[in-house]
Amino acid sequence: MKIFIQTIAIALFALLVCAPAYSQHGQDMKKSLAPYVTSPHNVVERMLELCGVDGSKTVYDLGCGDGRILVAAAKKHGAHAVGVELSPKWAQVATDSAVAAGVQDRVRVLQQDMMDADLSGADVVTLYLISEANVRLRPKLEKELRPGACVVSHDFEIEGWKPRKVEKIMVYQRPHSIYVYRISAKK
Repeated sequence: MKIFIQTIAIALFALLVCAPAYSQHGQDMKKSLAPYVTSPHNVVERMLELCGVDGSKTVYDLGCGDGRILVAAAKKHGAHAVGVELSPKWAQVATDSAVAAGVQDRVRVLQQDMMDADLSGADVVTLYLISEANVRLRPKLEKELRPGACVVSHDFEIEGWKPRKVEKIMVYQRPHSIYVYRISAKK
């Protein structure tokens, strides 16, 4: 019950705090699947570790925001990383972050709706989306990802999937949940 209440509180916080930012940037809240809330660096690192990210992997971050997952995947793990971001402002911030970190040769940011992005090249997909977004995204992930691809979600489960691993870590005096999934063979 405590975790359920914390999850609701996080979702409400994200919607209440981020809604004004979206209207300022001309974003349509009905279209957006990811209000801008960052994942702490410790959570980012653990998400990448749990999916075994290394130089042979391509990581897609859906709703990449400031690009911190992209930069960490490329800089620390040597991976190629693709960010998908609806907001032109945040797509530029993510691109600038990759340049500042010196990993622009391994990071690409697509300024588009994640529902329109081609995910077939992903070995790992990272998410920090609300539950409703994960439900909408699930059929796309099932259709486009190869068997064995890792999907890792910060704080919100993917309804209808059974996680291979759930890990909880404390950051900033708040528990964070990391849900790890693997795409199974197509039926």
